[in-house]
Amino acid sequence: MAKVLVIEDDPDILEVLDYNLTEKGHKVTLTSKGLDGIRIAKETKPDLVLLDLMLPDIPGTDVCKAIKSDPALANVRVMMLTAKGEEIDRVVGFELGADDYVTKPFSVRELLLRIQAIVRRGGAPEVEPPRSIEFGTLKVDRQAHRVWSDGGEVELTALEFKLLVTLFERKNRVQTRSALLTDVWGIEADITTRTVDTHVKRLREKLGTAGDYIETVRGVGYRFADAP
Repeated sequence: MAKVLVIEDDPDILEVLDYNLTEKGHKVTLTSKGLDGIRIAKETKPDLVLLDLMLPDIPGTDVCKAIKSDPALANVRVMMLTAKGEEIDRVVGFELGADDYVTKPFSVRELLLRIQAIVRRGGAPEVEPPRSIEFGTLKVDRQAHRVWSDGGEVELTALEFKLLVTLFERKNRVQTRSALLTDVWGIEADITTRTVDTHVKRLREKLGTAGDYIETVRGVGYRFADAP
């Protein structure tokens, strides 16, 4: 059983989700407004937020940013529900840290299975990783989601930060593009592997000299250097 917060302004969809999630044994909280959703998330710390992007008060993207930037909500998963199905919309969603992205209209059965998969992945790790990473000119504070390179702070999106940490944790091991799509984006995402290349290129540019630690393995994927 999981605590699920649904932020959706369509009353019919709210009713369908409430009924089906409750039937599966989940504890469901409903709201139609983004600001209320942020408040409820902070108060209840749900396991999963189902988030519509088109809300009456603020954009769903702002809600996602608020949740993903709050250290107290670090374990909260976000699944976006939206009628916007273009690749650029999905990319933006994942850049903001969304764990899954479902376009409307959706199959309730498929949605429940994807929710089950996300909740199953959502358990906290048994061993807490070190808070700080120091590697050559690169320094990372995991809990604060802050990164420094060459002594200056670097502004990364939630997705870029996750990509950097994932590559570092697997340093000197080649990561295929499809593996990165699954592990960083959180699902077997329906977007092209070129998306990975785009994000790695942007991450390298932001990191400056530390970007050289991310090596390209031609025809396969990427690898974080074993030593600075």
